[in-house]
Formats: sequence, C-alpha cells, structure tokens
Amino acid sequence: MSEYHIPVLLKESIDGLNLQPNGIYVDVTYGGGGHSRLILERLQGGKLVAFDQDEDVLQNLIDDERLIFVNHNFKFLKNFLRYHGISKVDGILADLGVSSHDFDQSDRGFSFRFDGKLDMRMNRSAEKDAVKVINEYEIQKLGVMFREYGEIQNWRNLSETIGQARSADKIVTVTQFLNVISRCVPAKVEKKYLAQVFQALRIEVNGEMQALETFLESTLELLNPGGRLVVISYHSLEDRMVKNFMRSGRIDGKSEQDFYGHYHLPLEVITRKVIVPGEEETQMNPRARSARLRIAQKTA
Repeated sequence: MSEYHIPVLLKESIDGLNLQPNGIYVDVTYGGGGHSRLILERLQGGKLVAFDQDEDVLQNLIDDERLIFVNHNFKFLKNFLRYHGISKVDGILADLGVSSHDFDQSDRGFSFRFDGKLDMRMNRSAEKDAVKVINEYEIQKLGVMFREYGEIQNWRNLSETIGQARSADKIVTVTQFLNVISRCVPAKVEKKYLAQVFQALRIEVNGEMQALETFLESTLELLNPGGRLVVISYHSLEDRMVKNFMRSGRIDGKSEQDFYGHYHLPLEVITRKVIVPGEEETQMNPRARSARLRIAQKTA
C-alpha cells in the first residue's frame, strides 16, 4: 500500500466492526484503502462497498472481486447501496479525516503550509471552491461560518478584514489569503488558529456537516440488528454530532419516547468512553492526535 494516507486507529476501528466472515460491510471513506484492506483480509465470502468522492483514490484501488467501489460522496450511501442491490449491511465505517495525500498536495489548497489556489474541494468537479466562498459570501455569512465551523473567537474581525481586502483585489491563492488575515492571527497560537480557519473553509466548501447528518440518519435504515456503526471524527463539531446520534438515534440528541414514556434507543453505545490514539501512534502519525473513535450497535 502506498503512503497516500496512513489509516488512523486501524485495529481499534476494524475490531469495532465485529466482522462476520460472510457479512456485508461499508467503508464510506476509502482514502488510501488502509481500513478497507484490513476488512477484506478478515472477510471470507463477504462483501465490502467502499465510497470516496475524490477521484485521486482511484490510483489506490484494491484489486479484489469482493470490493465494490463508488466514486461519490457518502451522503448518497442509501441510493448507491440500493443501486447495487443491497438493502441491509452488517457494519459501516467512517473515518472523517481529510487524507494525508490531500493535505500534502499544494494544488488542493487544504493546507496553509503550501501556496496554491484556494480550492479545498474533495470532489474536484464541484462548483463551489474556497475562492468562491471567500470572495462571494456576505460578510455576516462568512463570520457565522468561522464561528460555527472553526470556533474562531474573533470571527467578526476576521470576516470584516476579508471583506475589506476582497473589495480591492480578489483573493485567489493561499498566500494572498494568509497575508490578508495576518493581523487577525494571534501570535501565540498561530498554527492552531490557521488550522481552525482552514477547517471552517473546508467544511463549508464540501458541505461536510450536512453530509454527515444525512449519512448518520441513513445508517439506521441500512444496518441489520446487531450491525455496527464505527466513526472516527477529528473535531468537536463532528464528534458532538456522532455522540448525540449514537446515544439517541437523533442528530439533536433528544431521545424519542413512546406513549408510555419509554425511550426508543435504536442504537446501543459500545464505547462508553471515547477511544483515542495511543502515544506510539501519535508519534508515528501526528495527524492522528485529534482522532476520536466511537462505536454503536443497532438494536433489534
């Protein structure tokens, strides 16, 4: 396997699927194929459906007749499983991180470490990129994006600074953008702040929170009783949504009650305490440091 992407919490997440040799499983974030490869190694007559909207992953596809690959966003999970004649599955895995490959490609615009066009599209055929967001969003909408998706404290100042700069000259490259926002960046936490800014942009460009919500809600219909949902998230917004959903079966975390006041819990939480990478893994792969693994099982 190439170093396209180092799989995070590999053993813990695959163990969490509780794989049955003849089961049907889904990896909705194929990336470099690390998680998918280990799933296939543990299957016998089973089947794996893998999703990824990034066309670059095609260079890393595993040659295995048990693998069905879908080059689309995982929010379309239910539709594509139906297309392939699959109504129920025994486990679903999602690793919500951006691949190391994308972060290391300057032309993708995901990282503040390289100059290049402000792109950030996981699906390169999508119309909206980061240039469009930065230059065309109303200042108030930009501010809300930085506040909600980046948890930026000085979001008003940041969005107004961008608004003033773009009125004079369109902001197209990473270097341009960094120069524009430089006076908003706290010196003591520069890298953390920039990571939050770029995170907010990436989430907005790719509609990540909306896609995650659609995906999670579809899993209740797709999982067999006893089937596992395994999700690795990397920031508090994702993790909160996953945690709420696994505990209640709803995105808002509010459990439904029947006429008699009994709670309907479609999922049983397996990980009472969130699983995080150990020191050895974070030393080998620093990008794993923020990973949070949660596992739930579909009830009858």
